[in-house]
Amino acid sequence: MLGIIAFVLFSHQPMAADAEGLASYYTVESASARTASGELLDDNDLTCAMLQGEFGEYVLVVAENGRSVICRLNDRGPFSKGRVIDLSEAAMRTLHPTAGLLPVKVYRLGFNPPPEVIQKSLH
Repeated sequence: MLGIIAFVLFSHQPMAADAEGLASYYTVESASARTASGELLDDNDLTCAMLQGEFGEYVLVVAENGRSVICRLNDRGPFSKGRVIDLSEAAMRTLHPTAGLLPVKVYRLGFNPPPEVIQKSLH
C-alpha cells in the first residue's frame, strides 16, 4: 500500500483503476467447491474472481465507502453484466458488513506486492 501511495504522490499522476463497477461475493454454499485455479474455495480467504488476469495475481479493491482490501485472484467470474469482480465472503465483509453488491474500483498489484501490504489487509 505504501508503494502505491508513494508512486501516486511522487509521480503526480492519479492511479487509474483497471476496472470499475459492481463487486459481488460468493460462498462455498453458492458456488463450486473448487475455483478455476483448482484451489478449494474458502469463505475466510481474501480471494477473488475476475474474467481477466492471471491466477495468483493480487488486486486492491477500493469500495465507494473508502474501505479497501487486497485479494488474490484464484477464480473466473463474475458472469453477470455490470459486475467486475466476485469476492470471497471475507473480502466482501472487509469492505462492508452486510452488502451483497458494492460499487468498487479494482487496481492490479501484480504477483509480489510488499508483504506489509498483504499483512495490513488481513487486519
